[in-house]
Amino acid sequence: MSITLYELDGCPYCVKVHERLQELDLDYESVWVEGLHSKRNEVREVSGQRGVPVIVDENTGVTMAESANILDYLDTTYAEN
Repeated sequence: MSITLYELDGCPYCVKVHERLQELDLDYESVWVEGLHSKRNEVREVSGQRGVPVIVDENTGVTMAESANILDYLDTTYAEN
């Protein structure tokens, strides 16, 4: 997979990104992270912080956090205008 979404079960911001990826018919891999911030070392290693959602897009070399920024990025990069 060239897009990886780091997400947390029950996170409404993660759901928004997940739904947009599906709307855009993009293949991606979900990586489910721990509920406790202190246990989210995998997210920290890729993004420098422990919050979710985070996407890593190997197509463009982009790693990004914050759902609003991710949604804008996905629309700008992958939505057909």
